[in-house]
Amino acid sequence: MEAILVPISIFLGTFAMVFGIRYLSNKEKMAMIERGIDPGIGKSAPRPYLSLKFGLLLVGLGIGLLVALFTVRGVFGQNMTHSEEGQAAAVYFGCLGIFGGLGLITSFIIEKKAIDK
Repeated sequence: MEAILVPISIFLGTFAMVFGIRYLSNKEKMAMIERGIDPGIGKSAPRPYLSLKFGLLLVGLGIGLLVALFTVRGVFGQNMTHSEEGQAAAVYFGCLGIFGGLGLITSFIIEKKAIDK
C-alpha cells in the first residue's frame, strides 16, 4: 500500500506547491496593477558579463579537473586502495572548488576593470 501512496502524495504535493506559487504570484502582480505600480512583467536586469562569468567558471572547473587528475595519478599511481580512493575524491573536489573560484575571481577583476574605465 505504501508503494502506491508515496509516489501519489509526492506528485500531489509538487503539483500543489507549483500551483500555489503561481497563484500567489499572479495575485501579487494583480494587486500591484490595481494600485498603479508597475509589476515589472517582462523586464529583466541587464547582465552584460554573464557569459564571461560562466565561461571563466567552466574553464576554471576544467583546469581543476585536469590538475586533480594529474595530481591523483602522480601521487597514488594507477592501483589505488579503497582508502586512497576517498583521498583522491577529496583532491578532485578541492581542485574543482579552488579553480572554479579562481575563474570567478578572474571574471570579477575583468568586470571591475571594464567598469572603472
